[in-house]
Amino acid sequence: MSEFDLVIIGGGPGGYVCAIRAAQLGLKAAIVEKDANLGGTCLKVGCIPSKALLHSSHLFAETQHGEAHGIIAKEVSLDVAKLMERKSNVVAQLQKGVGGLIKARGVERFNGTGKIIATDTVEVTNGDKTESLKTKHIIIATGSVPVELPFLKFDGDKIVNSDHAIAFDAVPASLLVIGGGAIGLELGSVWSRLGTEVTIVEFLPTIAGNSDADISKLAERIFKKQGIKINVQTKVTGAEIKGKKVIVSAEKKGKAITFEAEKVLVAVGRKAFTGNLGLESVGVKTDDRGRIIVDQHLKTGVDNIWAIGDVVAGPMLAHKAEEDGVAVAEWIAGKAGHIDWDSIPGVIYTTPEIASVGLTEKMAADQKIEIKVGKFPLQANGRAIAQDATDGIVKIIADAKTDKLLGAAIIAAGASEMIASISAHMAYGGSSEDLARTIHAHPTISESIKEAAMAVESWSIHSL
Repeated sequence: MSEFDLVIIGGGPGGYVCAIRAAQLGLKAAIVEKDANLGGTCLKVGCIPSKALLHSSHLFAETQHGEAHGIIAKEVSLDVAKLMERKSNVVAQLQKGVGGLIKARGVERFNGTGKIIATDTVEVTNGDKTESLKTKHIIIATGSVPVELPFLKFDGDKIVNSDHAIAFDAVPASLLVIGGGAIGLELGSVWSRLGTEVTIVEFLPTIAGNSDADISKLAERIFKKQGIKINVQTKVTGAEIKGKKVIVSAEKKGKAITFEAEKVLVAVGRKAFTGNLGLESVGVKTDDRGRIIVDQHLKTGVDNIWAIGDVVAGPMLAHKAEEDGVAVAEWIAGKAGHIDWDSIPGVIYTTPEIASVGLTEKMAADQKIEIKVGKFPLQANGRAIAQDATDGIVKIIADAKTDKLLGAAIIAAGASEMIASISAHMAYGGSSEDLARTIHAHPTISESIKEAAMAVESWSIHSL
C-alpha cells in the first residue's frame, strides 16, 4: 500500500495546483483523477475551450464588419470543423503541460475514481482494478457539474449543457439559452457571432446578475445591439420537442409565452459534485445544496480531511479553487497560508468583457456601509475611441469615511486583465486616491481605472 502526506481526489485547477504547491514544500502528494488528463472541467470543457471559441468567433465577426476601418472582406466563410480542431489543440497543449508539471514535481498520479473508505485511506477504482492509498491528509477537489432542470433533461443534441455547446458540429439556426449568467452569455455570444439567432431567457431582473446594477443594465443594451435577444424576469415552465424544434413554455409578468429553437442550452448554474465519495462513512457533512461544510481553513469536521474549489460554498471559479489549493497545501506544511476572500475577481468573457471585484453598490447598502462612487465612461477614453471599443464604463466604490477601496466593476475591452490592478490595491487595503495616483500608460483603456478613481473625489480630468 502506497503512503502519502496528502492524497487529492480530483485533478482540476484546485487539485493539481494543490499537489504542485505541496510538492514544492517537500510533501509527498498524489492525485486521483478519473479522466485520462488533468485539468478538470476548466481545462477540458470549461474555461479554456470556451475562451478559444470566443476568440475564434470574435475574429470571424470582426472580419465581417471592418468597413469603417477600410477593411472589405467579401464572402467570408466558416469551417466549423477547423474551429473545433483548434479548440481541441489548445486544450491538448495545456493538458500536456499540466501533466508535465505534475511529473516534474514528483507528484504521483492515479487514474480512476477515488472514494474515502477511512479517514486515512482513499480507494482508487479503475475498471476491475482497485488499490488503496494510505495518507495523512485527504483533499476533496472533485469540482462541479451543470444543473439540470427536471423538465429539460440533457440529451446532448437538442437540449444541451455547456459541455455539449462547446462542441456543436454545425452552426445551429437558433439557440435558446436559459440563464443569463457567465456561461449563458459567453456561449450565447460565441454562436451569435457565428450566425445563430440567439435568445437568452433569465429569471432575474437583469442578466449578469452578480454584477453591479449599472454594469448589468449597460451589458443588456450592448448585447441587444449585437443582435442577441434578451428576456429578463422570465420563468421557464416546460418544454417539448416537436420535430426539429424545441418548444419552451415560460411566464413573463404573469403572461404565458413560448419560445422555439433548434437547440436549447440550459445554463442555470452548476452544483457541487460530491456523490459516491464515501463522505457519510467518515463523518464529512454537506449542506442542503450538496456542498461540503468547511471552516475558515477549508477543513471539514474531520480533522485531516479538507475540501476546496467548487465543492465548498463560495464562487465557482478556477482561480478561487487554485487559491484554495495553495492555502491548504501551505497549512498542511505548517505555513501561513492565506486567502483574501473579499478580493476574488469575477469575469464574463464577452465582448466587451465584464469584470468585478469586492462589493457592489447594493452589497454596500445591504451592509449599511456609507460609500462614495466614481465612474468613467469609455466614450471619453482615447484608446477606446481609436480601437472602436467605446461601449463600457469603469466604476470604483470606496468607503465614504476612510476612502478604502471596497469594490470595482468594469465593462470594457480587456476588463479581465484590468481588474487585477484594482485587486492588487485592495489586497493591501489601498484607497481610491492610491489608485487615482497610480500612473497608467497613455493611451490605454486602463487609464479609465485611474479616471474612475479620480472621479470618486470629483477630480476626473477627462470627464465632467
